[in-house]
This record gives sequence, C-alpha cells and structure tokens, in this order.
Amino acid sequence: MAISEPLARTAAPADRNDVQTEARSRSRHRPGAEMPKLVKVLLILAGVVISAAMLLPVIWMFFTALKPESDIVTYPPTLWPRQLTLEHFGEIWTAIPFARLYLNTLIFAGSVTVISLLFDSMAAYALARLPFRGSGVVLVVILLLLMLPFQVTLIPLYDMLSGMGLTNTLPGLIIPRITNAFGIFFLRQFFLSLPKDLEEAARVDGASEWRIYWQVIMPLARPALLTLGLFHFQYNWNDLLWPLIMSNDTSTATLPTGLALFMGQHVTEYGMLMAGAVLSTLPVIVFFLLIQRSFVTGIATTGMK
Repeated sequence: MAISEPLARTAAPADRNDVQTEARSRSRHRPGAEMPKLVKVLLILAGVVISAAMLLPVIWMFFTALKPESDIVTYPPTLWPRQLTLEHFGEIWTAIPFARLYLNTLIFAGSVTVISLLFDSMAAYALARLPFRGSGVVLVVILLLLMLPFQVTLIPLYDMLSGMGLTNTLPGLIIPRITNAFGIFFLRQFFLSLPKDLEEAARVDGASEWRIYWQVIMPLARPALLTLGLFHFQYNWNDLLWPLIMSNDTSTATLPTGLALFMGQHVTEYGMLMAGAVLSTLPVIVFFLLIQRSFVTGIATTGMK
C-alpha cells in the first residue's frame, strides 16, 4: 500500500494531461473553431475587392490609352480594348512639348522635395531637440499654418512673386514650396521618438549641434525622410493649381498643366490624355516601389511619443 499511493500520485498528473490534450483536440473539431479561418478568408476577399475598386480608375486609364479613338467613344464603353494600339504614346510627344513638360516637372518636384527635406528636418530638429524660449509658440504657429488652406495665400503670394519678376520661371514655382508645415510637424514627431543617448554621447565627445544633426540624427531618420520625400514628390508632381497660376508659358509649365490642353471646350482627346496620364504616373510608382519598406517603417514609427 505504501508503494501504490506514490505511484497513484505520480500517475494523476499524467492522466490530467491526457484529459487536457483530449479536450483541446475535441475543441479543434467543434464548428466554432473554424470561424477564425473563415473570418481570415473573408477579410482577404474584402481586401481584394476594395483594392480592385480603388485600382479600377488606374486600370481603366491604362486600357483606354491602348484603345484607338473610335473605340474610346463607342457606347456602351468596354474595359478591355477591342483593338490594341500604341499610337497615342507616340503622338503625345509631338502634340505638345511633352519632353519639356516632363523635364520641368522633374526639376520642380525634385528640387522642392530635396530642399524641403533639408529645411523641414532642420526646423524639426530645433523644435524636438533644442529647448529655447518660445518653442511652444512656434509649434502652435506651425500647426495653425498646417490648418490654413493654400488658396487663402495664393493671391498675395502671386502678387509678391510677380513684383519680384519670378512669374513664368521655375524658381518662382520652387521657392514658395521649399518648406512645409506638415513636413516640420511630421519630422518633429519622429525625432521625439528617437533615443537621446547617441546625441548625448556625441556631445560628450565634443561634437557640434550641426554634426549631431547631420551625422547622428539624419541617418536615424532615413525612414521618415523617405516617407516625407514621397509625400512631397507626389504632391508637387501632381499639383495643377499652383503651376497653372504661376506659369502661362509651355516652356515653364508642368505635366498636369500640359495634359489639361487636351481637355478642349468641345473636343477632348481622350487617347493622348490617358497616354500622358499613364506616362506621368510612372515616376511616382517607381519612387514608391523603391522606398516602400522605409515608407511603412516611417508611418509606423512617427508619432510614437
């Protein structure tokens, strides 16, 4: 009897484990256990449907650029071309100075992106890392500018640039965009999430504030800088209102204003308009594909603190 009791006690946990294992196996075969997998499938299907709905205008634009003009205006319209043609992609280069418009847009959007990233990051570093009197007031002013519509300052800004002789010039397009309230706030939030140990160690080693900003903070802020760079590049690449106001000459016009020439009062050349739109979206798509990992990281880590 003295030997059997310890054996019973040691056997009890094993029996208990067997019961729990059997209970888990039964729970897996219950009808409700398959619900998470069903929910996952439904979520994937919903994502595919929503993505297809959002991409439908882009798909329609691409296929319309491959249709002859007679096929585009037929009713009822069809998504898939009855006849494929590339004539619109060749005609657009001679119908308007497309190469010049493309170059102007690259200079405008690229210059604004690079210069704005520099100035936005400098201002954001000062607000996030350099305590000074009135920093809270400066931040409030930046937030107020962020909420102010661009159209409010459009006419005074045009009058000022016209008085300086900068209308119909690329510098006149670029200079008012060299800094951005959203960019300053965005980078400030990212800088606040960075640890201060590295910059404090750099200060102990005698590094100046400029060296800390350029060699310590900027490499760490690469995801946020690429994300903000994509925002700046995309916004200025697609902007129509500001180049339309500032330039009435095709030598300094950008792609959106050039493509608007195909929208006549009575006749719209849909084929060349869609071909130009397809070609104009390529740089933005390539830019996003190159930085998509940094883009997700920058969005996920900005504003953590």
